[in-house]
Amino acid sequence: MTSRSYSPSISQSTQTPYFTPANNAGAALNPNDPSTPTLFRPLRIRDVTLKNRIMVAPMCMYSAEANPASPSVGALTQYHVAHLGHLALKGTGLIFIEAAAVQPNGRISPHDVGLWQSGPDSEQFRGLQRVVQFAHAQGAKIGIQLAHAGRKASTVPPWLAQEARKPSIVADAAVGGWPDNVVAPSGGEEHMWAKEGFWAPRELSTAEVKEVVQAFAKSAALAAQAGVDVIEIHGAHGYLINELMSPVTNKRTDEYGGSFENRTRIVREVAAAIRAAIPAGMPLFLRISATEWLEGLPVAAESGSWDMDSSHRLVKLLSGWGIDLVDVSSGANHRDQRIKPHSNYQVDLAGELRKTIRAAGLPLLVGGVGLITEAEQAHDIVQGADEAQAAEAMLEGPDPKADAVLLARQFLREPEWVFTTAKKLGVKVTVPVQFGRAIRL
Repeated sequence: MTSRSYSPSISQSTQTPYFTPANNAGAALNPNDPSTPTLFRPLRIRDVTLKNRIMVAPMCMYSAEANPASPSVGALTQYHVAHLGHLALKGTGLIFIEAAAVQPNGRISPHDVGLWQSGPDSEQFRGLQRVVQFAHAQGAKIGIQLAHAGRKASTVPPWLAQEARKPSIVADAAVGGWPDNVVAPSGGEEHMWAKEGFWAPRELSTAEVKEVVQAFAKSAALAAQAGVDVIEIHGAHGYLINELMSPVTNKRTDEYGGSFENRTRIVREVAAAIRAAIPAGMPLFLRISATEWLEGLPVAAESGSWDMDSSHRLVKLLSGWGIDLVDVSSGANHRDQRIKPHSNYQVDLAGELRKTIRAAGLPLLVGGVGLITEAEQAHDIVQGADEAQAAEAMLEGPDPKADAVLLARQFLREPEWVFTTAKKLGVKVTVPVQFGRAIRL
C-alpha cells in the first residue's frame, strides 16, 4: 500500500505527538472588514493576539487528586484535557484554566488544582503542559488563574454539600483537608466566612504574607514555562487577596493593613513579583470584586467596605503595576452582602470603571463577566472597543462597557456558543476541519 500525502491545508499540528490538523476555529474570515463586529475582531495584548474577544472564565471543577501523599495531588488530569480541550475546539479566543492554588492550603477543596510543585518533572507541571499543548494545537490561547482561597479553604466539593442540603461542608484531615492551616488576613471565629461549613482561620504573619507573594511568582514562572499565554491574579470573591484588600476582612496593623495603600499592597507586590518572573510580552490580568455590596450595612459602618469608589481608585493604578486587563466581578467577601443579580449587573460596573480608565488616558483593558448568555448582549458590551471602530461607534451608540467578554456557565450549557453567536451576528468564522461536514456558518 502506498503512503498517503496530506495537503498543507490540513497540516499536522506541532503541539501534539499524534496527528491532529492545525485548527484555528472561531476566527472571523474577514476580521478587518468594517462590518465585522468588535466581538469577532482580534485583540492584541502585549505579544499575544486573541482571534476574538470571547473568553472562557475560570470554572472550578473539583476533579483533581486530593491525597496529599500522591505525586499527582492538585494536577490537571485527562478530565481537564477533555473539558478544556473541547472548548478550544469550539472557537474561543482565550480559555482560562480554573483557579490554581499557589500553595497547598490555598485550595478551596482538596480536589482543587494547584501549581506549587517545583520543576518541569512534577505532575502538576506535566498536567498543565498537556492541556496547554492540546489547546494550542486547536489554535486557542490559554490562560491560568492563580489563586489562594484564604479563609474559604478546606471545604468539600460543592455537590457533596448540595446532596446533604447544606451550603458548605468542611474538609477535615481524613479527606485531605487542613483545618489547622486555613489562613486569612485576620484570624478567629469572627472572621469565618460563614458560621457553618467553614473553618475559623488563623491570622497570617507578615512573613507568611510575603511568602504568598513569592508563591504567586513561582507559580507564574512555572505556568510560563509550560506554555501558558496569559496569567490572571484572582483578587475577587472573598479569597485571600480580596480579603486583604477589604477593610471588612482586613483588621491588620502591619504594612498590609489599615490604609488603602497598605491593603492594596498585596496586589502591587504580587503583580511586581509575577512581572519579574514571566516574559515581558506575556499579558497579566487581575480579577476583582468591584464592590462587596455592603454599602450602608452595619458590618461596614465602622471601617467602610470595598466599594466602587475603591475600585475607581484602584484601576487608575493597575497599568503602572504591570497589569493589562481588569476582569470585573463582584461580591462574595461577606455573608451580609445584598446583591440582586440581573442581566449585565456586573457589566454595568465594568462600564463605569472603563470610563474612569479612559478618562485618565490609561491603556488598561476591561473584561465584562456575569450572566452574559446572548449573542446581541455580548455584541453590545464590546461594540466599538476596537480602536479602528471607536470613532464610528461613538456616533452610533453608547460607549462600550468592556473590551472583551468572559463567559463560564453558558459554555457548560452551550459549548458551541461561539459558533451560534457568529451565526446570529452574521459573521463567517473558521470551524475545526473535522467538524466541517456538520457546521456551516
